[in-house]
Amino acid sequence: MAATSPIYIILLGAPGAGKGTQARLLAEKLSIPQVASGDLFRENLGNNTPLGLLAKGYIDRGELVPDDVTIRMVQERLHRSDAVRGAILDGFPRTIAQAEALARVLAQADRRIACVPYIRVSEKSLLARLSGRWICPICQTTYHVLYSPPKVSGICDKDGSILYQRPDDTEETARNRLQVYFQQTAPLIEYYRGKGLLVEVDGEQSIEAVQGALDDVVAQHVARLAL
Repeated sequence: MAATSPIYIILLGAPGAGKGTQARLLAEKLSIPQVASGDLFRENLGNNTPLGLLAKGYIDRGELVPDDVTIRMVQERLHRSDAVRGAILDGFPRTIAQAEALARVLAQADRRIACVPYIRVSEKSLLARLSGRWICPICQTTYHVLYSPPKVSGICDKDGSILYQRPDDTEETARNRLQVYFQQTAPLIEYYRGKGLLVEVDGEQSIEAVQGALDDVVAQHVARLAL
């Protein structure tokens, strides 16, 4: 898959949909960076950059970091040399205001979003994925009821300890995370659908099958950009 024009892709998906994994695989295939908003915050805060210090001020006061600070972080990242050929945007934008700001940033460089794949997974499956992790309190071995279950339910294979769940892995926490995501992202999904950029991908499949579907979607839009 080769692109003659810069290709910018926004990957959408709820927690547990496998978005981070697919963003990484797609970035590797296209030889462009995966730009994750969480990584940008950690980088700027950790390096005490001007933007990081600005964000820290809001965080220390218990306030939300304003959109313009986040957008400036993304803009700075997209201006680096490794993003000249494009980028996979992971976790940004989160709101319509951010989406419109991103469009303006790209337009200033005569660039645009190629497509917005949405990895769609049912809430039932997402809950099962997010709340299925259990940990051994002794050896810290991690199990998952779907992907790597213990031989005996609730018991560590290695030392026979009773497994436990961290608060972040409970069904209640997972349900709350999903509720926040869908409330926040539903308008964004419809926004990009209205722009003709949204493409839904069945995320209930295997990682390899989802990867193949994304490759096909992106290849079609890369070809369209070349026209």
